[in-house]
Amino acid sequence: MGKYHRNDVGSLVLDHRPAGGGNSRLWASFSGASFRRIIVDAMRCGGGGSKPSVEAPRECVPKQEEKKKKKEKKKNAGSEKLSELLRMSESSEGEPEGEGATAEEVKKKVEALEEMKAVVKRLQNDDVLAAAIDVRRLTKEDSEARTNLALLGAIPSLVGLLDSEDVDAQIASLYALLNLAIGNDANKAAIVKAGAVHKMLKLIDSPNGSPGNLAVAEAVVANFLGLSALDSNKPIIGSSGAIPFLVRFLKELDKTSGTQAKQDSLRALYNLSISPMNVPLILETNLVPFLFAALGDMEVSERILSILSNVVSTPEGRKTVSTMPDAFPILIDVLNWTDSIGCQEKSSYILMIMAHKSYRDRQVLIEAGIVSSLLELTLLGSPLAQKRASRILEILRVDKGKQVSESFGAGTAAAVSAPLCGSSAAYAGPNHQSREPLEVVEDMISEERKAVKQLVQQSLQNNMRRIVKRANLPQDFVPSDHFKSLTTTSTSKSLPF
Repeated sequence: MGKYHRNDVGSLVLDHRPAGGGNSRLWASFSGASFRRIIVDAMRCGGGGSKPSVEAPRECVPKQEEKKKKKEKKKNAGSEKLSELLRMSESSEGEPEGEGATAEEVKKKVEALEEMKAVVKRLQNDDVLAAAIDVRRLTKEDSEARTNLALLGAIPSLVGLLDSEDVDAQIASLYALLNLAIGNDANKAAIVKAGAVHKMLKLIDSPNGSPGNLAVAEAVVANFLGLSALDSNKPIIGSSGAIPFLVRFLKELDKTSGTQAKQDSLRALYNLSISPMNVPLILETNLVPFLFAALGDMEVSERILSILSNVVSTPEGRKTVSTMPDAFPILIDVLNWTDSIGCQEKSSYILMIMAHKSYRDRQVLIEAGIVSSLLELTLLGSPLAQKRASRILEILRVDKGKQVSESFGAGTAAAVSAPLCGSSAAYAGPNHQSREPLEVVEDMISEERKAVKQLVQQSLQNNMRRIVKRANLPQDFVPSDHFKSLTTTSTSKSLPF
């Protein structure tokens, strides 16, 4: 066994000496303070068989990182609580303030909330005119105020104000509701659900059927425009009687003035025409002839064509358009409006739908001279107009081929029907002469198709020369491959455009 003795610095030294008296010596030296540090560090790290060391063992590093993470989490928790306070300040009062600029924002939000509460309270009690004006002011450019005022109950109060006999209060309420609905689908649905549409129609109803007060009517039209933008509102507004009012108001404006009101009424009718349920109601008002008569006014022509595009999406609408004497010539004339690309595209869409759905309409279009206008559009129109014009030409060409086939089939009906209706012996001639009429018909149809194709190519060349002359293009102008492809055969009648 070794013995302890003190060295020169006062530390205990354990001297291990082999029994054999060798000169090798293993010892360890440490002070009392270092010994205590080692023990404490070992206990903190969970003990174990690590070597004694004055520095902290490596196993302690992860726990130090955990402490740092906990501190960061506490900081993040503080910021989350602050943002939560900002959110809570929108629906409560007296929240603790933050620091610096954030505290100022909280204060402003609380003040704005208090103002909105006071406005809604005035709407429900007295001084409704000033309160409605304040709602209109607060919601003019603030989407958050629109949501908060609706949650506080402003919409039912404003809708109830429409029953007032004060015209100024009516107008203030109408424009307050208009601002509440801007960009907020929930408010649009809530306004309609509160019965605003019927109250608005009651405001403009008069014994002689005229829109009544022009200022009130314009405010109602603006509301119908905003409310009809929501799909779920379209059938409700359409069935309420709003469509006859809009048409009547539009005709009244046509006699006087009011460009903005005219645009609003047309846009509202367009929104309502998107729903197929409203198209029969639109047709009952005799709106379609009025729209065709108004085509030519460049301020409203594109909007009119948009409404007609929705109208022809239903069988009733197509029947109404096709029975109008001048409908197709007017639409074909629009194809030549090179200074209005949008009108060209919408007119070509209407004509494409009509040609695709009805054989009779295809014949009327050909007789009205649509081919030359379509050829010009395929050369000089916008990409979308070119595609639609090409599709109409394709429909007309395929239909013409079917006509030829049917005419020859009818001319040989007797020759074809005799062997088909007879016994099987009727087919069994030695030279198969019973099948000869069918072969003759096929040859005749083939020759006729070749002739039709040749005529179409000649027509294309003649019209190309005329178009080049009108467009002041060089005489040696060469048509593009896209234009040449119009004479290729196809039987597709799909409408992807």
